[in-house]
Amino acid sequence: MKGGRSKAETKSTKLAVNKKGQAGKKSGKAAKDPNKPKRPASAFFVFMEDFRETYKKEHPKNKSVAAVGKAGGDKWKSLSDAEKAPYVAKANKRKDEYEKNMKAYNKRQAEGPKEEEEAESEKSMSEVHDEDDDDEGSEDEDDE
Repeated sequence: MKGGRSKAETKSTKLAVNKKGQAGKKSGKAAKDPNKPKRPASAFFVFMEDFRETYKKEHPKNKSVAAVGKAGGDKWKSLSDAEKAPYVAKANKRKDEYEKNMKAYNKRQAEGPKEEEEAESEKSMSEVHDEDDDDEGSEDEDDE
């Protein structure tokens, strides 16, 4: 043990550095709205929904997600445009539905939060002023 750090000390400092780096990344992201509609699946992913079922029936012992994805990708590439057409149509239908939902969502966002934020800000302002008044009174008593 000649003048070196122990393994425990070096690990703890490394962890502290990693935590600081991760905290900075997380704080930069905006919070996700759970009410926001999900983006629609592309034609390939619509195809993969059906393909996964058939692949699992043909290969019941296969547990690898990567193998299913690779086989699905190869199959998609080998399909002609006519064979892809039903999946493209489903994807377009989902996209149209998503756009309608997004318009409604954006309309609600434009109308709803303004009223709620104003009501909350007025309430919080009055609470802050009440607390300030209480603090000022206690300071005067301390000075006497």
